[in-house]
Amino acid sequence: MTLWAASEAAAATAGRATHPFVASGVSIDSRSVAAGDLFVALTGPKFDGHDFVAAAVRSGAAAAMVSRRPADATDATPLLVVGDTMRALYDLGAAARVRTQARVIGVTGSAGKTGTKEALKLALSESGPTHASTASFNNHWGVPLSLARMPPGSEYAVLEIGMNHAGEIRSLAKLARPRVAIITTVEAAHLEFFPSVEAIADAKAEILEGLEPGGVAILNRDNKYFGRLAAAARLQGVAVLSFGESPEADARMQRVALLDNCSTVSADVGGEAVTYKVGAPGRHWVLNTLAVLAAVHVLGADLGLAALAMARIDPGPGRGRRLRIPLAGGPFEVIDESYNANPASMRAALEVLGRAQVKGRGRRIAVLGDMRELGARSGSLHADLARVAEEIGVDLVYTVGEDIEELDAALPPARRGGHAAVPSEVAALLTEVVRPGDVVLVKGSQATGMAAVTRALSALAIANGDRQGRGAH
Repeated sequence: MTLWAASEAAAATAGRATHPFVASGVSIDSRSVAAGDLFVALTGPKFDGHDFVAAAVRSGAAAAMVSRRPADATDATPLLVVGDTMRALYDLGAAARVRTQARVIGVTGSAGKTGTKEALKLALSESGPTHASTASFNNHWGVPLSLARMPPGSEYAVLEIGMNHAGEIRSLAKLARPRVAIITTVEAAHLEFFPSVEAIADAKAEILEGLEPGGVAILNRDNKYFGRLAAAARLQGVAVLSFGESPEADARMQRVALLDNCSTVSADVGGEAVTYKVGAPGRHWVLNTLAVLAAVHVLGADLGLAALAMARIDPGPGRGRRLRIPLAGGPFEVIDESYNANPASMRAALEVLGRAQVKGRGRRIAVLGDMRELGARSGSLHADLARVAEEIGVDLVYTVGEDIEELDAALPPARRGGHAAVPSEVAALLTEVVRPGDVVLVKGSQATGMAAVTRALSALAIANGDRQGRGAH
């Protein structure tokens, strides 16, 4: 597939190609360059992509977009020379958006963005070629990169749009120009950078400013800030569809069975009855699939096939994927939510743990790391999780980090598993006490590094296999 010919990329970026090239992809990481990629040499405070141009070309890059000639480039190195590589990446994304007829869906919210984006990709792929952001590419480089990678023949494109500060979503939404904007929820996240949750709602509403004429906002009818967001939509002249359990929701949950590893749902979506299975457990997943089906309905895609596709949802590593770890006396299970955390997603994950089916003498164990960027309310928001853990019947809570010590202190002694400053320390505690039948939830903000706990627990399967192997000789 030809994604960017040299002449097209040069015109889009006001650059100069030193050699003809045809790129089939776009990459900003020399470690993951695929054959045929256009490698963009971004420069940051701790790195300079120009230092890795030769490595990218050796890995098969078709060319490198640079703002200066790299020291290790030769006369044979294909370069696209631009004024500023970050600006040029943005321009490449803008050109990709202009040349496509794809109907774009933008997804933002305090929680559930990536899962909703992936579910939309599943749903819309049933109706036509669908492009979507990779992983959580939702920031100032992730959104233009996702656009730059969009095949011209896409019929649908799903872009995740995130933020830490006010004003960030506005420019990205105007670049993406979605036809449909989904705001999954507004919760206390990034409070370190905002004076209130209301201010967070206003920042999320910036996505509405980028909607194409005739665009539609899909909003959470159950969320406390629905009215505020709906008012912002009206100011922009944007139509609103809502989703949730509320009787007033346009995509409305009517009946739901929340099971250990999935959910079954009966819903009304724009007046059409739909019954389907959600392949990931938790009420939060059900609610976000309602937003997905509302978008499918708005876009005129096949609602029945989209609903069937929800059974194939896979939460992905760090986002709720279930891992079965064998031990000598039987397996235990890990709910890997190690990618990120805020108060809303932490509550949702604990509720999933509360419904998990333990076996034999198994226990429900929560291993929780700091929730970052919560500002002055951090202590109380962490401590509030003690009540949630008690209500859902968590047996033991292990904590990792500094702010989350408030949770450790708020727990009754019988529920306190232990506290550690870093994930490796709590992992050492856990590997000594975990037993067959346990279900272990691992969750925390990405900066806390809770994925190390998941890796340590997964390694028990290897160690157990080694011990059994040695014992057989």
